Amino acid sequence: MTGMKVGGRRVMMCSCEGTIPLEPDALAKALGTEPPGQVYFQLCRAQVDAFRQAAASGEKLVVCCGQEAPLFAELARGQEVDGPVFVDIRDRAGWSSEAGRATPKMAALIAEAVLEPEPTPSVTLASEGSILVMGRGQEVLEVARRLGAERAVTCLLLPGHDADLVPPAVRALGLFRGRPLRASGHLGAFKISVADLAGASPSARGALAFEPGVGERELGADIILDLTSEPALLAPRDGWFKVDPRDALALARALSEMASLVGEFEKPRWIKVDAALCAHSRNGQVACTRCFDACPSGALSPLGDAASVDAHVCGGHGACASVCPTGAIRFDVPAGNGLFTRLGVLLETYRAAGGNSPALLIHEEAGAEALAALARFGAGLPAHVIPVQVAAVAGLGPDFLLAALAKGAGEVVALADPAKRKDLDGARAAVGLSNRVAEALGWTARARLEAESDPSVIARLIAASAPKPVDPPAEFLVMGGKRQTLGLALAHLHRHAPSPVDVLALEAGDPFGTILVDQAKCTLCMACISACPAKALSGHPDKPSLGILEANCVQCGLCRVTCPEKAVTLVPRLAFGPNARVRQVLKEEEPYECIRCGKPFASKSVIERMTERMSGHSMFQGTGRLDLIKMCEDCRVVAQYQLEEGVRPLAGAAPPVTKTTEDYIRERDGKG
Repeated sequence: MTGMKVGGRRVMMCSCEGTIPLEPDALAKALGTEPPGQVYFQLCRAQVDAFRQAAASGEKLVVCCGQEAPLFAELARGQEVDGPVFVDIRDRAGWSSEAGRATPKMAALIAEAVLEPEPTPSVTLASEGSILVMGRGQEVLEVARRLGAERAVTCLLLPGHDADLVPPAVRALGLFRGRPLRASGHLGAFKISVADLAGASPSARGALAFEPGVGERELGADIILDLTSEPALLAPRDGWFKVDPRDALALARALSEMASLVGEFEKPRWIKVDAALCAHSRNGQVACTRCFDACPSGALSPLGDAASVDAHVCGGHGACASVCPTGAIRFDVPAGNGLFTRLGVLLETYRAAGGNSPALLIHEEAGAEALAALARFGAGLPAHVIPVQVAAVAGLGPDFLLAALAKGAGEVVALADPAKRKDLDGARAAVGLSNRVAEALGWTARARLEAESDPSVIARLIAASAPKPVDPPAEFLVMGGKRQTLGLALAHLHRHAPSPVDVLALEAGDPFGTILVDQAKCTLCMACISACPAKALSGHPDKPSLGILEANCVQCGLCRVTCPEKAVTLVPRLAFGPNARVRQVLKEEEPYECIRCGKPFASKSVIERMTERMSGHSMFQGTGRLDLIKMCEDCRVVAQYQLEEGVRPLAGAAPPVTKTTEDYIRERDGKG
């Protein structure tokens, strides 16, 4: 069947009873395809048979409707081909006071919708629904009693408030008293360590009584209902409900949600960790803890020298990825570089359709509801504002923001859920860095982070026209990690900047810079080179030398904490010139030669420092012993043996001759 096809899918367009001003010919031209055979007026009702026939024909479909997606999905169920793809061009473009100019945005949204994302890895959580209720008072006991009628329930009452509690007539739950100390685990596998655990006495008559305590024990459950009004034992995570027992509405919501947590559940593996790039620590020296500090769920912990994630606990907040300087932590929803692929398609299609100065509005699922309300009750989104839904605004880093600007976005507005303000420090830092770069290169600030859910306020935040974007836009493909993407974006922005600079001073904590080396303190021991996770520091094959490739430096500080002489100082800055991509020598000197055989074996600074420090040590007292430090490893062994035999080793003496098997054979046969 002929008609509009994008990405191998037939596009079915509906004007939603004439409320969306569509320009099918212009859309088709922008998308490089034929115009649709028909633009429907009421595809979800009067013309629904057209959809049934299209679905039954085996064609892959794109339906330009978000509101009725559940209906169309149900009608297409059972077909052998992939289910339809849905794209909302009504709330995001067509229902707007600027709908007449929204064709470029509609084209961009359709082109984005047909992308086939890389599958996101997942992790399975299994819960049988057992519940542990913790708290004080008769109301807590009553909640546990009600839950125990249908579930396996354990009630843990905290000490000091059980004197007037009435024991249940029929005990359908485990009933204990004790003081919770610590907790671990996730939905389906929680563990609570309890001090002075005591079971309820079965013979308690008028008031609840408990047997003698058995010391510290562990209680387990699939779900935790914490009604203690005390600080939580664990950071927020699936299956752990902390509720004020006086808040009846919150308690009702928690009980309703708990009722659905029985069975097996798939959740995304939100983040991916590359331990080889992690700058947490080396050789017991800790430098970078940014991801641990940012994680609100406690899912990250050190494993050796790198960060490790418990995928069962991770809640997908994303803040860890935004603050990671090396790219060792990647927010992996969508998987791989899927978000950058979407970014490129949106901007390229919008531009090809005649759009200019686009503003990207990055939002989460909660933000989509606000935008829908803005379309229904307000003026809708301006024609130049392209909405992009992501899993977590907190996961946006400078790599995404700067790549968006390099690829032709005039502005990037990140719209966050106000309830998640405390998780946004990393995103704020990314916005700040992006704006400092833009302003230093001669543009105005191009990135904003707004925590807002009121549609009327959002309308004011996005009303203004976006600044003129970089020209020409970058065409690079994002194939590598965070640092490679940043390098490509920065190079393009600098190349086309109104007023480029060679070096931009940055703030402590920014992920670019170099180091200063105290020449008097540095011994060229090379400990910093082995510690550097970004391969920014390097030596020289022929002489003691320390150099830096500034483009690789992430300012993690491992070189500073590793240096035994405390000779390293971090210098945050962003260098745009070619020298940043060429090794620069920080310190270099001629090698120290063995005083016995003349072989170069160490740096002069190391030998001089060791000689100075060991001159008063008891092991190096006596004639010739301090000279051992000045010898190579071979001569040092021979000289040590000579000293033990009472022979003073001579500096400059010929090195020992090593005999091989052939030498001994020649001597045996009289040929040597």
